[in-house]
Amino acid sequence: MGMSNVSDIFGSNVFSDAVMRERLPKKVYAELKKTIEGREDLNPMVAEVVANAMKEWALEKGATHYSHWFQPMTGITAEKHDAFISAPHSDGKVLEEFSGKELIKGEPDASSFPSGGLRATFEARGYTAWDCTSPAFVKEDAAGVILCIPTAFCSYTGEALDKKTPLLRSMEALNAQALRILRLFGNTTSKRVTPSVGAEQEYFLVNREKYLQRKDLVFTGRTLFGAMPPKGQEMDDHYFGAILERVGAYMKDVNEELWKLGVSAKTQHNEVAPAQHELAPIYSTANVAVDHNQLVMETLKKVAMRHGLTCLLHEKPFKGVNGSGKHNNWSIVTDDGINMLDPGVTPHENIQFLLVLACILKAVDIHADLLRESAADVGNEHRLGANEAPPAIISVFLGEQLEDVISQLISTGEATHSKQGGTLKTGVSSLPDLVKDATDRNRTSPFAFTGNKFEFRMVGSRDSIGEANVVLNAVVAEAFAEAADILEKSEDFEMAVHDLIKEYLADHQRIIFNGNGYAEAWVEEAQRRGLPNIRSMVDAIPALVTEKAVKLYERFGIYTSAELQSRAEIQYDTYAKAVNIEARTMIDMAGKQIIPAVIKAVKALADSMASVAAACPEADVSVQKELLLETSAYLSETKVALAALQEAASKASAVREENACQAAHMCHDLVMPAMEDLRAPVDHLEMIVDKSMWPMPSYGDLMFEV
Repeated sequence: MGMSNVSDIFGSNVFSDAVMRERLPKKVYAELKKTIEGREDLNPMVAEVVANAMKEWALEKGATHYSHWFQPMTGITAEKHDAFISAPHSDGKVLEEFSGKELIKGEPDASSFPSGGLRATFEARGYTAWDCTSPAFVKEDAAGVILCIPTAFCSYTGEALDKKTPLLRSMEALNAQALRILRLFGNTTSKRVTPSVGAEQEYFLVNREKYLQRKDLVFTGRTLFGAMPPKGQEMDDHYFGAILERVGAYMKDVNEELWKLGVSAKTQHNEVAPAQHELAPIYSTANVAVDHNQLVMETLKKVAMRHGLTCLLHEKPFKGVNGSGKHNNWSIVTDDGINMLDPGVTPHENIQFLLVLACILKAVDIHADLLRESAADVGNEHRLGANEAPPAIISVFLGEQLEDVISQLISTGEATHSKQGGTLKTGVSSLPDLVKDATDRNRTSPFAFTGNKFEFRMVGSRDSIGEANVVLNAVVAEAFAEAADILEKSEDFEMAVHDLIKEYLADHQRIIFNGNGYAEAWVEEAQRRGLPNIRSMVDAIPALVTEKAVKLYERFGIYTSAELQSRAEIQYDTYAKAVNIEARTMIDMAGKQIIPAVIKAVKALADSMASVAAACPEADVSVQKELLLETSAYLSETKVALAALQEAASKASAVREENACQAAHMCHDLVMPAMEDLRAPVDHLEMIVDKSMWPMPSYGDLMFEV
């Protein structure tokens, strides 16, 4: 397929708006659109007609099964396939059936999905409910062609058991409060406001044959042992470098798969670390963007296997080089095309934008702990604050132009000018002069304003972007609501809005930081400002269940207190389980592979010394002896560290069933340091043991031999 016919295949596997307009009766299409836009509840008769049209379309695509495709709190997707067949008739034949009821509701067993205590194991019933705002699609793979229907997932008693339901609730909250702000400024034409999201996706590609020789990669997604190769990312020569043919062929297939699914994969390039790459889509409505990002991750992994590769989505698969993140670009857009985060040419005159900006700064400052928690992932703990990832401290980058406007507003109460970008002269006559942006970018900021959107750069590469967008939508909805409560009561709106903007900016300017987020000086400065520095996942989890968080989420019906408690419990349990698996994997590798290999190496070295001494008693074997002593010392250190890790892991495992929170803290405080203590001597051994005797591919093998 050539680039010229992308338009021919784009969305070809999606039951899109265009397909619905073509296949549905006009009245049914109009009623469904009202439901999609939130203006009417779904009519069962409409669902029946849509189900039939969807079935016929899917059958034409070769589909044999349908699936309610949902996102449980595992962070990945789930699906159960049902064939389009009825019970056999008396003549032994079957019909292909799919009803409105089957479209609207499914009943997967909920007992084996994480529920954090919301459901007992014996309380198995769960429901999936059709999300008509995200289009159905067909997936083509070795299982055949499957019609996938995006759905929400809830328990028999109504609690959300997934990532989508809270997201949809938060979008409703943001819509309602953003419309209040727009109406205050005289906008009567915009009918709906939605968060728009684009999620950049970073990933590593390694040779699959070598991947399968590393138990740590297979079981945990990251290397638990591994010495740095002679060359890492120091030369920055991989970043935006020429894409290897094998990788290019992979990217081509990924793009084709995604384009068919309606995912607007636009940008692809090599990232900073060797074997690291990135894919970025065009923006879409938040819940569709969340669905699409799950499809991106699934497709990256699936296509890699066809090319003899493995896609690593772990946030830190290799120690000492860049980790992988997922930059979540977020903005707020009306149904008639107004971006509420567009400052315009003269932001100092754009009062609506300044109020929106002030509300966002307030929201991020007050709920920095929740935003940090939304990026809390076991793998992300190894990434944040290391090798080009943003620090764990939440701050906001605005750039020179907006910082100057804010400074004017705080100091004098009004802003009279905005810095402009000017012209960038290249100094080469054959090159054009360029119009400069009004401000530079800051790649060290976790939450950066980048022209007409905010880029939340903390989310981990394998994590769902659902929770991050729930938090953004919710905290900004709250700030909008509080501002609207004040302004709707004011007698002099113009004076009131100016005063409120100044108040919010003055109260929350501590969250603004335009400097180097990687610098140690910023950690000290942030502490002086009173900004939280939540370094670990276990320390971030309590943010979910503070009085402040419960009040926020219950106000807008996004989470109940019970749903928040359950998510905290799931987070603790997930952390404890993941670290336990890593510890057990290290124990297995050290005991069954590394120690036996080193013993063989020691024996071979000792035999060699004995052989030399027998053949030539006066020969100098001091080098061999020194190497033998060094290897034996590291081997002894490894054995002691292995025993210590076994003990620590056993203690944490013993309490996990009774107290997930305590187990998580034990994993963080005891098990992870013990893992590092085991890794240290093993990585030294890798550097001195004959490579032919080392039992697994090295970092160099994995990163430079794709």
